[in-house]
Amino acid sequence: MGEAVMTTRRQADGAIVVDVRGMLDAATVDALRNAFVSTLHGQRPLSMIVDLTFVTFMDSMGVGALVAGYNAARETGTHFVLRNPSDFVHHQLRITGLAEMFGLPAQPSGPQSYTP
Repeated sequence: MGEAVMTTRRQADGAIVVDVRGMLDAATVDALRNAFVSTLHGQRPLSMIVDLTFVTFMDSMGVGALVAGYNAARETGTHFVLRNPSDFVHHQLRITGLAEMFGLPAQPSGPQSYTP
């Protein structure tokens, strides 16, 4: 099981940024899901940006946590944005059919794509 570190900060424009580092799996997703829900219901930001630049692994539980965050954001009228998913994370979202829901392009924008 993995380890993840999450930090939350507010930008000058009022958007909440959740920086996630490490692995999103069964051992770490409850904390992420709780961070999404408590921040959304407590602060009700106009936008929540989830920065996935340093997420090294994500399984179906991680995907589920992102979907839970997306749904919680919709309930509060918050725009939910995924930023900088690694090729691996982008691939996971593509194969589950969720990349489009999160507003991600069909292919990662980096020079190399993840190939299984």
